[in-house]
Amino acid sequence: MNKRKVFEQRLKDLKEKEELAVQKQHLKLKLTARERLNILFDEGSFFELNTFIEPAKAIKKTQNSFGDGVVVGRGLIQGRSVFAYAQDFTVMGGSLGYAHGMKIAKVQEMALKFGAPCVGLIDSGGARIQEGINSLSAYARIFKNNVRSSGIIPQISVILGPAAGGAVYSPAITDFIIMTNDTSYMFVTGPDVVKEVLNQDITMDDLGGGNVHAEKSGVAHFVFEDEEHAILQVRKLLSYIPLNNFDPLPISYDVEFNQERQDYLNNIVPDDPNRPYDMKEIINILIDSNTFLEVHEKYAQNIIVGFGRLDGKTIGIVANQPKVMAGTLDNNASIKGARFVRFCDSFNIPLLVLEDVPGFMPGEEQEHTGIIRNGAKLLYAFCESTVPRITIITRKAYGGAFVVMNSLGIGGDFNFAWPTAEIAVMGPAGAIKIVNRAELAAAEDKAALEKELIEKYKDEIANPFKAEELGMIDDVIKPSETRQVLITAFDILSNKQYSQPERKHGNIPL
Repeated sequence: MNKRKVFEQRLKDLKEKEELAVQKQHLKLKLTARERLNILFDEGSFFELNTFIEPAKAIKKTQNSFGDGVVVGRGLIQGRSVFAYAQDFTVMGGSLGYAHGMKIAKVQEMALKFGAPCVGLIDSGGARIQEGINSLSAYARIFKNNVRSSGIIPQISVILGPAAGGAVYSPAITDFIIMTNDTSYMFVTGPDVVKEVLNQDITMDDLGGGNVHAEKSGVAHFVFEDEEHAILQVRKLLSYIPLNNFDPLPISYDVEFNQERQDYLNNIVPDDPNRPYDMKEIINILIDSNTFLEVHEKYAQNIIVGFGRLDGKTIGIVANQPKVMAGTLDNNASIKGARFVRFCDSFNIPLLVLEDVPGFMPGEEQEHTGIIRNGAKLLYAFCESTVPRITIITRKAYGGAFVVMNSLGIGGDFNFAWPTAEIAVMGPAGAIKIVNRAELAAAEDKAALEKELIEKYKDEIANPFKAEELGMIDDVIKPSETRQVLITAFDILSNKQYSQPERKHGNIPL
């Protein structure tokens, strides 16, 4: 057989192997690395780097091992520069060897150097055992780059297969984690180890599937049914945030909002203070139409966080949700809120806080699992934040929770209240039982006196106009005028300047 025929046969064999690998990937309901990158980037914009790099000498090289199981490069998303890497499970199970890891590190460092987001499409069997400690040193460099880039460029991880052991810690350091329901998993130790060490039988999905991390652990910020929607979420998310911490925020000039629904806000808060309502309804009326992008939707649902646009400009939104646990702040809600506030502050995204909070969740379980420490994280995040911050109090604002939710006292720029607001140390029913204990004990008609005292407390103490008189809020506003008030207030704050005393960093209560 002459050299030409040998060459043609090898090309044929390579093509057959690649097609077989792709078929295997598709049978698992998974896309290939290049298919994923084609969805992520604007058509024809991806520029690949180190295409033909080879794995370490310890690995038996094959014709399809070029690139060492990861595709890296730079492309455009809606015309803006983004760096990315996509692990290729069809090559050695996407395992991370030294060359593989150095490719990822290189693209991370380029993203940081050129001030562009870095996106990781993760589908890997973990550290390559055959390469020993070399693969672990590559992971270490990736982790260090994640930390160096944090708060300077956005980092997004999309889990599209397994991420186990030390491999989970790179995504955990990034800003957002996106998972799929049936094909992605994250865990420090897999089901086999759990069985061996703890004698517990558990499936991969129950241990570290997308829904588990979206609903229970809070590790995943978004979860989708398929890979395509998971990857498209990256494009949507990046449309709200800047390329780096010095880049201006994206602006949309296609502004629409529901003018007719503004008057509905005047009646949205129920007369009964214990009756719930949906804070998401208020959010969607106030901001530009169809622009609310909720983050961590399934986790700690008593607090809402997400991005929206107000008059075309990106804002971050933090809101209590009266529909869930009456909007109280518990451990998980405090951590969720603090993490989001710190992201927005890192990338100069103004914050809107919608407040209806009766307090921190009481009870032995909350106290023993650290509500003091975790509540302090949210307090610290707001106190540390220097972006424009506006609070609207729609109903309850009681006690320490009132202070924590971006009050003027901790540096909120503007605090407005609706006429339905109740601002006090505690709720009327609880307060009168302490303040008027003797009167209530001596009363013949205790129920009638209690009702009278509650109304008196609301009028004289918990009244929002009283809070305005004392300078605790800036103004009591008509709910239907809230959108325009916010647009004007954020415009006033657009040139906010703030300098902190020099220090290495504070000591957040982790």
